[in-house]
Amino acid sequence: MSFVIGLTGGIGSGKTTVAKLFAGFGIDIIDTDEIAHKLTASGGAAISSIRKQFGDDFITVDGALNRNKMRQLIFATNDSRQKLENILHPLILAEVTYCVTQANSSYVLVVVPLLFETDDYYKIIKRILVVDCDEQLQITRTIIRSKLEKQEVKAIMAVQISRQDRLQKADDVILNNKDMACLQKQVSKLHHDYLALSLLC
Repeated sequence: MSFVIGLTGGIGSGKTTVAKLFAGFGIDIIDTDEIAHKLTASGGAAISSIRKQFGDDFITVDGALNRNKMRQLIFATNDSRQKLENILHPLILAEVTYCVTQANSSYVLVVVPLLFETDDYYKIIKRILVVDCDEQLQITRTIIRSKLEKQEVKAIMAVQISRQDRLQKADDVILNNKDMACLQKQVSKLHHDYLALSLLC
């Protein structure tokens, strides 16, 4: 199996941007958010279970998950989040495991926003990279990107592991408070470090 790096970070920290920079070095990227979107799109493998668990109201007319309605439910009732995760997480993990076996690059980056909030990936991942930034930047970036209200962003952050705990659990950290040049420099250094580590596996 390939040398697998788990990439995580709080909402709005810049995980997607960092992953794209690693992809620019020819590294295979496996994004659990992208997998989740496919599973919950029209005809996705999770739709029938979601319909059975939550009802037709949470499925759009074209057969996809109604994300806005589900988001509102999750923030209103804690057990709804757990029920949805119980459906999605095993399916996502199975797809990630398969994709890792198909990867061809020297090492593989698996993007898992809730890496520390679940125990699913520790058997696969050999090293953890955290993308970090100031919390106010997280809020600002997420509002601009996702068009969410400030209180919605704070609610999402509240269910994620704290910034301090995330940093304590990291093997490597990329600080994304500055410009793209600074980010690229950090990614380039880690890329070469990971190439060297992959040779030892």
